[in-house]
Amino acid sequence: MAIRTYGPNAVDWEERIDLDRLRGQRLARLHESLNRSELGAVLSFDFANIRYMTATHIGTWAMDKLIRFALLVRDGEPVVWDFGSAARHHQLYNPWLDYSDGKGGPPTGARAGISTLRGAFHPDAGIAQDVAAKIAAELRDHGLANEPLGVDVAEMPVLAALRAEGIDVVDGQQVFLEARRIKTGDEIALLTQACAMVDAAYEELYGHLRPGVRENECVGLVSKVLYDLGSEYVEGVNAISGERCSPHPHVYSDRLIRPGDPAFFDILHSHLGYRTCYYRTFAVGSASGAQRDAYVRCREYMDQAIALVRPGATTADIVRVWPRAEEFGFADETAAFALQYGHGVGLSIWEKPIFSRLVSLDHPEVLEEGMVFALETYWPAADGWSAARIEEELVVTADGCEVITKFPAEELLVAGRKYWTVGGELNTRREAQSHLNTSRGDGAD
Repeated sequence: MAIRTYGPNAVDWEERIDLDRLRGQRLARLHESLNRSELGAVLSFDFANIRYMTATHIGTWAMDKLIRFALLVRDGEPVVWDFGSAARHHQLYNPWLDYSDGKGGPPTGARAGISTLRGAFHPDAGIAQDVAAKIAAELRDHGLANEPLGVDVAEMPVLAALRAEGIDVVDGQQVFLEARRIKTGDEIALLTQACAMVDAAYEELYGHLRPGVRENECVGLVSKVLYDLGSEYVEGVNAISGERCSPHPHVYSDRLIRPGDPAFFDILHSHLGYRTCYYRTFAVGSASGAQRDAYVRCREYMDQAIALVRPGATTADIVRVWPRAEEFGFADETAAFALQYGHGVGLSIWEKPIFSRLVSLDHPEVLEEGMVFALETYWPAADGWSAARIEEELVVTADGCEVITKFPAEELLVAGRKYWTVGGELNTRREAQSHLNTSRGDGAD
């Protein structure tokens, strides 16, 4: 059965995404992952991990600041120390973080606190030491002061301060990523809804593409469509055209798109925290034989990979059907990294599992029902400057998988108003117009 997609609003006449259930199931999975580890607690400075743990959000501006932090101890409730008045807002509007019993019981799980602002605070201000003292006090209160503390990402002064408190600090990122590896039903619904928003953005982009449009103009168009649809955050639109397609630079420019150019795009945005990573390739005005051949090759690698996706298959099974780096002009797999690639998608765009010849053949990961990931393929054209890039997002189902990226990608689409493709052949606008008139039955030329 197809994955259901819903409107973004809440209604009383249909069961849709249950956000209370989402919060509860995410925290339960994080507890399970922590309990399977040797750690006594996990401390997070990573924006996505904090959201997974506490269901708090203070805006995408904060994603790279390392200013807020959250702690989860074994068999305990999460505590988040947040930026300024955000903590007060959580106390008012996030009842799931209120653990008080009204009788002098445990304090709220939303507290004021600040980390070192990526070094902007004066080192002698004692901010790192204050962070460490807060964490040490919680660990002592739960009898976990002598147990390892897992940390995902942190600044060196904070790590030094934690160790000065006598805390055994170890890698905690794997605990978070293991919890996030299998998606809940609500997470899958949100990821699918995020893809549906990109479907709409591609429809607008395809209608807009023509010679004379700039790459950055395409970025603006896509961003507006997504924000108008309610996107929380447009992380990036990778707009690449013409000779910039090979080698792939991974960043858009102000280049003017010209007749006959290939153009590929990657649209990354967030819907209630859940991301997309979604490439499509077009030809603008016309498509050369070399471009079409590259696209067919790129599509074949994608289809071969999708056909193998099912529970019990491994990332090694998938990458074996993709070409070695040397086959498409690179010295090794590091040099070609992320061109034939796969990665989990969730609250961030690169989660478990990872598919790459760089790591997957020697360290395969088993695919399981409920995983959501993107597969990406690339092929440079024989003309030396064109290329094709395709990406599909998939949900692993009980007996296979379902593709949730729906904008057509089975064959190379030609965009623009100067030329049309009819019956697979390139035609001038006059010939195309004659064809359209004939199909309407008016016989005009």
